[in-house]
Amino acid sequence: MTSMNTSYQMVNFSCSINMTDWETAINHLYTYFYLIIFIPGVLSNTLALWVLCRFVSKKTKAIIFMINLTVADLAHVLSLPLRIHYYIQQDWPFGNELCLLCFYLKYLNMYASIAFLVCISIQRCGFLMHPFHARRWKSRYDVCISITVWVVVGLCCSPFILMRSKSNSSLGNRSCFKDLPMRKLNFQLAISMMAAAELFGFLGPLFIIGFCNYLIENSMRQRNKQQQSTSDTRKALRMVRVCTGVFLFCFAPYHINFLLYLMVSQSIITNCEASQVIKQFHPISLCMASLNCCLNPLIYYFLTTEFKQQLSHHGSSVLRGRLMSMESTSSYKE
Repeated sequence: MTSMNTSYQMVNFSCSINMTDWETAINHLYTYFYLIIFIPGVLSNTLALWVLCRFVSKKTKAIIFMINLTVADLAHVLSLPLRIHYYIQQDWPFGNELCLLCFYLKYLNMYASIAFLVCISIQRCGFLMHPFHARRWKSRYDVCISITVWVVVGLCCSPFILMRSKSNSSLGNRSCFKDLPMRKLNFQLAISMMAAAELFGFLGPLFIIGFCNYLIENSMRQRNKQQQSTSDTRKALRMVRVCTGVFLFCFAPYHINFLLYLMVSQSIITNCEASQVIKQFHPISLCMASLNCCLNPLIYYFLTTEFKQQLSHHGSSVLRGRLMSMESTSSYKE
């Protein structure tokens, strides 16, 4: 029995030694990745929010949901400098509350983005299938739906911070984010949380977006047979397809790995090699999820005609104003 315990401790020790270099690599991965996406994320989402709020007068075609999607992306992107500071310095001097807030914003952004991608897909599909309902639809309905989404997603994301313990600053450097210790849950609660997160955060939204895609494609085939296919149908199909692509690329890897990662953290999976692979892929999947902050603005520009027109119009107006100002300055000097 003693020899078995000794061998088990040796396996755990070798696992911890093998993970040491990877922990350093994770810090570098997060640092460089957040540095790369910070500037494009801030610029693209700030520009998108400015155009959507100020110059898009049409509040149909899921514009309200796009505005909320942009707000969710900005909330996460603006917290990245604090994350970058931590992964460079390996110290968090800003207090436990701000640490948990930044930690919370990442998951709030992820699941709010998923929820609003679903809302965009449902609305584009619904308005296409029932155009008369679209004419009677009011912007305040979208506002009420958006408020409900924020409240529900905000409450559902709270377990992510409740599962984390406070850092122990008496040991030296103050920890945050991935270095926060995770609370131990009982088996039934852990299984329930895994099932709820996968069902409502991934499988359910994936089914809804896929079903919207199917309905629009089916509608297009029927209209093609009757030679009634319109540009609105093609635009709606492109919108839902891009939402599906962003959803799968950014969020599928995380949710596939999340179930296994939670099982490792709760000691349900104890195999050394399997635990290492799951832990190593976890930060990569989180980085892929953060890419949605840079990919979502592409939806607004390439798939929303009003956004592209307003951006091109006001962009050219600003450029013309700059050129006229330069010409007047040079003529004055002459």
